[in-house]
Amino acid sequence: MPSRLRIASINVNGIRAAVRKGMIEWLDEADVDIMALQEVRATEAQLAEALPGWHIVNDEAAAKGRAGVAIASRMPAIAVRRALRDEDAGAEPLDTAGRWIEADFAVGDERLTVVSAYVHTGEADTPKQDPKWAFLDALEVRLPQLRQHCPLAVVMGDLNVGHRELDIRNWKGNVKKSGFLPRERAYFDRFFGAAGAEIACADGTTGTGLGWVDVGRRFAGDVDGPYTWWSMRGRAFDNDTGWRIDYHVATPELAERVTDYRVHRADAWDTRWSDHAPVVADYAVG
Repeated sequence: MPSRLRIASINVNGIRAAVRKGMIEWLDEADVDIMALQEVRATEAQLAEALPGWHIVNDEAAAKGRAGVAIASRMPAIAVRRALRDEDAGAEPLDTAGRWIEADFAVGDERLTVVSAYVHTGEADTPKQDPKWAFLDALEVRLPQLRQHCPLAVVMGDLNVGHRELDIRNWKGNVKKSGFLPRERAYFDRFFGAAGAEIACADGTTGTGLGWVDVGRRFAGDVDGPYTWWSMRGRAFDNDTGWRIDYHVATPELAERVTDYRVHRADAWDTRWSDHAPVVADYAVG
């Protein structure tokens, strides 16, 4: 009988600040087994100090105090990879420092692959958008490789794209901005399209579906949100004027194991310890 494995994706907006503001108290109640963390802005030593008792693997950004991803778990990882592109397949390595880390876990008699990803914010029609295109291109290549490597796999993180109109409260005002560009959304059409099927994409192109599952959308259904990020400006949080940009992207094999999914939205603006909410799902694994 598989056991319940609780997995969270959290953009902490600085792990040390999050801990000071109440993240540990949340963890004490959340009963999480594995966390994919983004924007940690910390060294390995600082992560260990912030999260005592956890097994931690991380990838730091080249620039101190920027980006950074990590996976924290109650059990040690059995393998770790930090390259988004599979160099053995002949692809040139992509500079994803602080934005991509994969870890394999032995859970009972099964193997599970967990990825923490932090996609670039980007800026439409500027050179700042170019690294985002490169990252999304590489992700489209990597997803089938991951599924082949381990049928039970989940890519989590702040992917910085709202896939559908349901994912952004003010979508009409953002169709020309990075985060909701038709070309960005087209990647997600292909990620979540039926495997091998011809997919009509948001930018008017067609592509081939990869068959991965947006766990949050499957579980919530066709409703607004539930949002995972709110601007710190104005009353965005109070008015729930948010974006759903934090994902659990699972193989279909793992998506069938989901028993619960929820966004842990804070009760009030002044109780938040990040501008993102933790996204938590329970999987039957092991």
